[in-house]
Amino acid sequence: MLLVVNAGSSSVKVSLFEGDIELRRGLASEIGAQGHEAALAGFLADGFGAGLKAAAHRVVHGGAGLTAPCRLTDATIAAIEACVPLAPLHNPANLVGIRAMAKLLPDLPQYASFDTGFHASNPEVALAYALPTAERARGIRRYGFHGISYAGLVRHLRATVPAGLPKRLLGLHLGNGASLCAMVDGVSVATTMGYSPLEGLTMGTRSGSIDGNAVLRLAELHGIDGATRILNRESGLLGLGGSSDMRALQAAGTPEAGFARAHFAYWVQRHAGSMMAAMGGLDAIAFTGGIGENDAEMRAQILQGLAWAGQVPAYVVAAEEERSIAIEAQALMARGL
Repeated sequence: MLLVVNAGSSSVKVSLFEGDIELRRGLASEIGAQGHEAALAGFLADGFGAGLKAAAHRVVHGGAGLTAPCRLTDATIAAIEACVPLAPLHNPANLVGIRAMAKLLPDLPQYASFDTGFHASNPEVALAYALPTAERARGIRRYGFHGISYAGLVRHLRATVPAGLPKRLLGLHLGNGASLCAMVDGVSVATTMGYSPLEGLTMGTRSGSIDGNAVLRLAELHGIDGATRILNRESGLLGLGGSSDMRALQAAGTPEAGFARAHFAYWVQRHAGSMMAAMGGLDAIAFTGGIGENDAEMRAQILQGLAWAGQVPAYVVAAEEERSIAIEAQALMARGL
C-alpha cells in the first residue's frame, strides 16, 4: 500500500493506492497551519495506515535542481525548503505534510513528485527571462507547473491511443489554475506558466500574463501585499465576470459573465498558437482539468478558434495527479530506491 499526500496551507488530501488502483481517499479541510499532523494521524488510525509501505507527496516547486521524482532524504528536503522563496504559498505546506508523516511514521520511506519537474526539458531559450545575469542567478526564470498532470496525460494517451502517442501534442490543463503545454514525443518543450502559477492564461482568480509595469503600478497604488492579493485572488474570471466558477458564469448569462468566458477562450487560443510554434505544428489536442473535462461548450469554443491549425484528434483525459504520483513513487521503489 502507498499513501499519496497532498498538503495545502489549511487542508490535506490523502489517497491510498495498491499498484495504480485507488482504494480510498480522504480530505481534512480548514485545519489551519498546525493541524496537518493531527489530520494525518486521524487518517492513519482510520485504516489508511494498514499495510503501508511508503508515502508519496505532491511538491509544487522543485526549482532547477529537483526535476524528477525522488526518495526524500535530509538533502532533498533541504532542497525543497530552499525553493520556498519561489513558491511561498505552496512549498511550506508541502513540507509540513512531509515532516508530519516523518514524525508519525519515522521509518516509512517517503517520495516526492514535483509539479515543475516535467518542464525541465524546455530549452534554455524558453526558460530564461531577458534579465541581467545577477537576477537570473537568483532563480528568476520560467519553471512551469501542472507537470504531474501533464505526465499523467502523456502516460494515459500512450496506453490508450491505438496509433500511439501523438508526436506534437498540445495539452490544456484548464481549471481554477490553467495552463497549456507543448509536448513533442511526450516531452515538454514549452508551457504558459512561468516563474509562478500567475503567468499565462486567464484563470479562476489569477490575472494571467500582465505587463510588468502594470504590476508595478498596482504595487504603487496598493502596496506589494495588495498587488499580490489583487493579481492572485481577485482577478481572472472573478475580476471579469463576478465568479471564479465557469458553471456559475455559464448560468448567469450576464454580459460580464459572457465576456469572462470569451476572455478565457481567447487567451487559450492565443497562447495555443505560441505553443504550436514551439513544437513546429500540431498533431493532437488533449483537455484535462475541471473545465477541460466538464465544460463541453468551452472545449467547442476553443477548438473552433483553433480550426485554422487543421483537423486533429481532440481527447478529454481525467486529471489523475494522485495516481501519477503513486505510479512514479512505485517505479522508484521497484528499482530499490
